[in-house]
Amino acid sequence: MAEIISALAAVAGRYDAVFCDLWGCLHNGRAPFPDAVAALQGYRVGGGSVVLLTNAPRPKPSVVAQLDGMGVPRDAWDEVVTSGDAAQFALLSGAVGRRVFHIGAPKDEAFFSDFAPDLAEYAATQADVQRVPLKEAEGVVCTGLRDDLTETPQDYRAELLMAKTLGLPMLCANPDIVVDWGDRRLWCAGALARDYEAMGGQALYFGKPHPPIYDLARRRLVALREGEPAVLCIGDGIATDIQGGMAEGLDTLFITGGIDAAAFGADPANPDKGLLEAWLAEKQLSATYAMGHLR
Repeated sequence: MAEIISALAAVAGRYDAVFCDLWGCLHNGRAPFPDAVAALQGYRVGGGSVVLLTNAPRPKPSVVAQLDGMGVPRDAWDEVVTSGDAAQFALLSGAVGRRVFHIGAPKDEAFFSDFAPDLAEYAATQADVQRVPLKEAEGVVCTGLRDDLTETPQDYRAELLMAKTLGLPMLCANPDIVVDWGDRRLWCAGALARDYEAMGGQALYFGKPHPPIYDLARRRLVALREGEPAVLCIGDGIATDIQGGMAEGLDTLFITGGIDAAAFGADPANPDKGLLEAWLAEKQLSATYAMGHLR
């Protein structure tokens, strides 16, 4: 069962790098968590490398701009890897064709035009991807709901049924089902992909817990430090951050005070050990360590 620890510093010396989730761990979508920022800063001062590993459907440059605007200091991280980055590579490689129908918000427009440096060179060698109406498409790219403040997955049932009837594969740029934005819970692209699969459609995933995002994270980590660094995966998503880390053979730190905080007792900062063990047993998953909030 997971060992409950009081701070990242308690185990930091065992790892050369961390793959740290964003939403629910480092920030809540509106503001950073000061204790989490301090923990990552301290880890880097001690010689560790911090890779922010997020299921955000937007590419690295957009996420970095968001972090800057939110006030997350640059000395809290070394590298950023997004589900959007990994999904962009798949799109450029023709995973769902060259003519695609996009489901997503205006804030996700950068997915089709803004690339991290290591993807920009590849993008320049590939044929252009065109966005077209659904009936003209070879595939669907889903970066999220068009308005996640007012809509639910049910609003997309007709479109998804049409796409399934046309036999279109869906590229899901964010496998998360929900995310907490401040005190509001919002639906993500993963919810639409889940519903699409339930209808019999095909969905392709590139973020956590799936291998492509970890492959990209390792490639970028190699540019930061030599050898084969020992990595700790940190996150509040049991089916994304923790399951993904386990599948990669990496140790994991489960942040219980995130999206499932209500399951572990009245104090989100201090999970109840008995409740945590029972919950993990029900999920048939585990974690190397656990703590309420990253600190």
